[in-house]
Amino acid sequence: MEDIDSAGLDHTAAARAAASTRAFVLGPYLNPYAKRAADTKLSSSALEPGRSSEARIAEAAGLAQAIDLDVVDALVIPLSQIRPASFLGKGKVEEIASRVKEEDIGLVFMDCALSPVQQRNLEKAFAAKVIDRTGLILEIFGRRARTREGSLQVELAHLAYQKSRLVRSWTHLERQRGGFGFLGGPGETQIETDRRLISERMVKIEGELDKVKRTRSLHRKTRRDVPYPIVALAGYTNAGKSTLFNRLTRATVLAEDMLFATLDPTLRILKLPHGSRVLLSDTVGFISDLPPMLVSAFRATLEEVLEADVILHVRDISHEDTEAQSADVEQILGDLGIETSDPRLLEVWNKSDLLDPDQVAALANTARRRGEGSRAVVVSALTGQGEETLLAEIEQRLAKGRPLFEITLDSADGQGLSWLYEHAEVLERESDEEGAMTLLVRVPQERAQQISRRYPRAIEALPGQERAALALGAA
Repeated sequence: MEDIDSAGLDHTAAARAAASTRAFVLGPYLNPYAKRAADTKLSSSALEPGRSSEARIAEAAGLAQAIDLDVVDALVIPLSQIRPASFLGKGKVEEIASRVKEEDIGLVFMDCALSPVQQRNLEKAFAAKVIDRTGLILEIFGRRARTREGSLQVELAHLAYQKSRLVRSWTHLERQRGGFGFLGGPGETQIETDRRLISERMVKIEGELDKVKRTRSLHRKTRRDVPYPIVALAGYTNAGKSTLFNRLTRATVLAEDMLFATLDPTLRILKLPHGSRVLLSDTVGFISDLPPMLVSAFRATLEEVLEADVILHVRDISHEDTEAQSADVEQILGDLGIETSDPRLLEVWNKSDLLDPDQVAALANTARRRGEGSRAVVVSALTGQGEETLLAEIEQRLAKGRPLFEITLDSADGQGLSWLYEHAEVLERESDEEGAMTLLVRVPQERAQQISRRYPRAIEALPGQERAALALGAA
């Protein structure tokens, strides 16, 4: 069965074409201790001393496999410096060109950021299509997008990338590049026409995305009127966000051991231990050296994170590069205006099932020893380990600053009791001999006046009661 998205792209045909494309994955990583030429502009992906070359090339191969390319080999190429004309040295270019010819390679993925000149020179030398990290991530995003909004955001980012190159990037896959088939060929006489067409299309897409943003704003206003707090999942790609989302909400969002399995945001209602409801949002995963144009294009989607009441930073704690991945996520969140000191952030150390029991116990001790504002929770989204602790921590974070009320209801006031369970957190409930009920409830600040109007006899809880209730919520 064909897989057609909202932009009319046949992803099944694209996957078949990609699977028939034999590819080399090259990791041209600069030796951090090598002497660097003063006038050489280095790409950020070439300078990641915090990551091992093995982990980086494995991630690069994963990116290529995420669009079903037939990866023939993945090679690390140590560099002492970066050549302005071809990124690699002349001898290495000739060596790779020879292998490309011998093994009938159709595409070479360079895990770095190439300038248009470098890309064209390497394509001439290899006689094969060459793509850099930005181009491949854009293609993955184009393949993963399923909603109209996601497709528009990917197309806008791809056009911004393409504008500096004005060449056909995806003829090797025998498909339109995410809806960009209107572009002319690479001939010099087409450059001005292509630039104008790109600019016109970008303006049109930006207008359509503005409509999407307005619609999102209306949806957010509707949610605020309910209101449900928002808990957003953020983290490095393939950290297990979608698996955790499915575990908590009993949903069936695509969750695979694959980079960028999730692109379009998904919202589901999640019920917390004391009955309150929140909206849990699963968002696109981050990755090192994420193209700035993608961060900009997906800002409308990432607004779910910006406006969240609690942000769960999901980490693959079993990964050898977990600290470097965490730093990448923190940098992108920082670019969005969310600092590491933000009280809404809660680290979730996922995939504990891949560690031995002693390692899990040590992690749990480390997480508990952290300060109140930087506490972490150790979980396994696959097995459910730590789920209750995580839900209690989310509830406690949301409870801070929320007023408590003691409300007494007649035994016959079933409607009033039902309303409280629907719109507030019922922390305690006691009944006297005559059936009258006394409840201790916690509500969002914006509902305090509504509670006072609906239940005139409601008494705001004393500080001692508040401390007891908060302790109960943390238990």
